[in-house]
Amino acid sequence: MKNGMKTKMIKILSGNRETSLTVQVADTQRKRDKGLMFVGKLPENEGMLFVFPVKIYGGFWMKNTLIPLSIAFLDWDGEILKILHMEPCKGDICPTYDPEISYHYAIEVNLGWFEKNQIKEGDYVRFY
Repeated sequence: MKNGMKTKMIKILSGNRETSLTVQVADTQRKRDKGLMFVGKLPENEGMLFVFPVKIYGGFWMKNTLIPLSIAFLDWDGEILKILHMEPCKGDICPTYDPEISYHYAIEVNLGWFEKNQIKEGDYVRFY
């Protein structure tokens, strides 16, 4: 994931376990719009952190995204509110994956990464 975007290490707390994840930070509209489009492979413990300046409501779509992803939607304090699974879409009409809640952050990772690491809704993300 070398595209000039800054990276950051985050920790996800689930019970007594702590899981590390390296994320690219999408903190501008341009970076959020591009997301993981055209990325052919995402390393195992890497993902993308979407940072929104205000709490937002609405979903993500997978237009021009080549790999299946899981996405977690987080509140301002880092609580995981909802996790969804998303499939690649190469067509012009793509479904929207809407958590139907308001959120401040979203984290995209390889499909199934949260389950594989026993991370669930109600767990917390710490930003360092």
